[in-house]
Order: sequence, then structure tokens, then C-alpha cells
Amino acid sequence: MKRLAEQRLFEWISSKNRKPLIIRGARQVGKSTVIRNFSAQHNKTLHEINLEKNLKLDTVFRKLNIADIIRELELLSNRGRIDGENSVVFLDEIQAVPSAIPALRYFFEERPDIPVVAAGSLLEFTLSREHFSMPVGRIEYLYLGPMSFQEYLMAQNEGQLIDYMQGFSVHTPPSEAAHGRLLTRLREYLLVGGMPEAVRVFTDTGRFEDAFKVHDSIIETYREDFSKYASFQDLIRLQKVFDYVPSTIGEKFKYVNINSMEKSADMRRSADLLARAGIFHHVTHSSCSGLPLQSGAKEKVFKPLFLDVGLMNDIRGIHALSAENVLSRQFMNEGKMAEQFIGQHVLYLNGTSRHPSLHYWLREEKTGGAEVDYVVSVGETIVPVEVKAGLCGSLKSLLQFAFQKKSRLCVRFDQHQPSFHPVQYALKNGDGNGHVQFNFLSLPLYMVDEFPRLVQEALAV
Repeated sequence: MKRLAEQRLFEWISSKNRKPLIIRGARQVGKSTVIRNFSAQHNKTLHEINLEKNLKLDTVFRKLNIADIIRELELLSNRGRIDGENSVVFLDEIQAVPSAIPALRYFFEERPDIPVVAAGSLLEFTLSREHFSMPVGRIEYLYLGPMSFQEYLMAQNEGQLIDYMQGFSVHTPPSEAAHGRLLTRLREYLLVGGMPEAVRVFTDTGRFEDAFKVHDSIIETYREDFSKYASFQDLIRLQKVFDYVPSTIGEKFKYVNINSMEKSADMRRSADLLARAGIFHHVTHSSCSGLPLQSGAKEKVFKPLFLDVGLMNDIRGIHALSAENVLSRQFMNEGKMAEQFIGQHVLYLNGTSRHPSLHYWLREEKTGGAEVDYVVSVGETIVPVEVKAGLCGSLKSLLQFAFQKKSRLCVRFDQHQPSFHPVQYALKNGDGNGHVQFNFLSLPLYMVDEFPRLVQEALAV
């Protein structure tokens, strides 16, 4: 199955200033597969070494002699000589041999002609445990998440639907036929999710039950991983956090709600471990008073975002419902599901070279609070984003944000056909009456992959 990250790999391998590349992401998001597929498509000899299975290489890497390291890798991969541009060296599970990480610097300095890729799911734990940092300025990153909805459509051979979305403009009328087909595919994706193995199995068999079995296996693998980065006493806390997060998507995270008998500091440590593993992400509150959004962020105030909507549904027990119920419009109206779906896509809005980050806006007042689901920066513009699972919903918080921050453009995701129009509204608030005016872009949930392009188009109006 094709991944859009392959284009990023092509840009990397073609660059004259190429550095060793580390692919980061949670377990089973397809890090190894994307390298194998890319190497095969571009006729590169792949020298793949799984360091979990070759722990004795630690002594070789510690010497930092690149000639000796290359010789050992050639012998282990059994793919012939590592021949500069015609080869790709792939060090999988690099966290298993921490001494391999500093060696990346010397590949860059002494053999820049060799494309070197490393991947590791639990890399952050190795870095903190070994008390050393990455070779600054000597490596590049590619952050990989689950398959996007567009990648899912590619796997289903829905090229016509992809062409429709990519060709859609805020100035052109939408298609009813495409809208109906895309909503059907979206309902599938909300169940199957974007974990590559689940997508592959569902594509092959068309049975949701088979995808659910893959989810169960992945979740069990994550549970088994807990012992790799936590002490025995933390295992129970990790389990509780892992089970708690999927039920609180879209809600302010409160450690006391996980277990009122535990200290918040202990629960915070367990939650941080899962975040390091990429199993869930923090959607951090920002005052949104200027760019970058991180400058106004309050790190302790956040909502959780799980790795994948399919895994989220599995943990929440939705897979126990009948196929008729889970494919119904009523099921799709479930708010947490829609917010998770949009969040796991918008998370990578700033590209795959930066650590994924996402913000939201929260105003907590006794007289009336307000919350905007997501706030993103597109160019030099701060754009508020509301997610509505169904066909209707209040825009009160979006109006409050637009009034306070003088927004030029506001965006809503829901199940409606796309639309774009100006909004003028007389707003009543605690400080008196106000007038708010902005352009309003309403997009169907399935159009999230086109979000950056359409926002740029709307801002140009």
C-alpha cells in the first residue's frame, strides 16, 4: 500500500545535503514497510538490520569506526557491498542498541554518500535512560502516523474520489454523488482506522471483523510493551491511563478522574510515558494571542488525542456492536469519533519533519465558558476549527473566539456538503454587545486532507 511519506523519502534521498534520517512513530504505523517499499520502487539495494536481533553490534558501534561498522552491516544483511547511492542502510529498532545513535553522526561526516535510515518506536525512553542526546545538526526526522483517509482511499482504489477532493475549490459546486460515496468510505475508515495492517486485511477481505482482530493484536502488543519502559509499580497505572484516554477524547484531561486514590504526580508520569511512546498526544491549550501558538500554551491544560480512531473504538468496546449499527449515520454522529478523526489528521499539518503538535482554545468562566476544538496556524494566520459529528450544532464558541481574536476565517468540519460564505453576527456577551464578521469555510469530515490547501484558497479571497 502506498504511503504519502514516500514522497518525503524521495526528497530526502535526492537532496545534496542529505543527512541520516530517523523515522519516528508508534509501533506498527508502518515505519519499516515504508522504507522497504520505497527502496524496492527506486531500485535501491536495502541493507536492513534489526538491531533487536543483533544486540552484539553494540561493541562495533561503540568504536565509532565507520569502515568496521559498514563491513559488519554488509555481512549481516547479506545483500552485497554497501555501494553509496545505490544502497540504503536501514537500522531498524535502533533503540535496542543505543550506541548506534551517536554513530549516525560519523556516517554523515565520513560517508555522506550512503543513505542511512533508522527507525525506533521507543526511542525517547532510550535517550532518557542513556543520558545522551541526538547528534544535533547531523540527522533529519520523519514523523509517521497512521494511514490518512486519503491513503485509505488509495488502498481501496478510489482514485476517482481522490481526484474529486484534490480538484475541489471553494468556488466550485460540490458533487452529490461524490459526497455520498465519500461518507460511506468515511464510515468504513472510522471503524478500520489507519493502522496499515488493519487497512490491508480489510482491503483483502472486506470484513470488519478481520480488521478488529488486527486491532486486538496491536493493543495487546502495546500492553506487552509497558514493561519495557516502566517499573513494576507503574504497570497498573499505565494500564489505567491506556484504557482511560480513548473515553475522554475532546475533554480536558484530569488525572484525578483516572484514579482518585492515586497521586496526580504518579498518574502524570504514566501518562507522559504513553505520550513518549506515541500512543497518545497532548492537544494543548493556547491563549492564541499570537504566533507561534506554542508561545501562549499552557502545558498542564490539555485534551488527549489517541493514536488512531480504529484502535480508540476497539478499546471503547464499539466493535461489539452489530455491523448495521456501526455503519449507520447515528453511529457516525458520535462526537468523540469525529474529533479524534480530525485531530489525528490535523496533527501533521506542519509536515512530517517536525514533532507533531496541536492546540485548542479554552475559556473557563463562571458566566459561560467557551472551547474551540482545534486551533492551527496556516502561514501567518491563526485559524479556529470546530468539529461537529452530525448535521447540526452550535457555533457559540467559534463566534466567541472570532470576536476576541478578530479572526479572518473560521472552519467547521461536519457531514454537510462543503460551503464558503461570509458571516456577520451580533454577539451578546458579558462585556456587552459586539459585532463579529469573518469568512466561514464549512467542510465535510472527509475533506480533512485538503484542509491546508482550501484554507489558503479561502484566505486569498
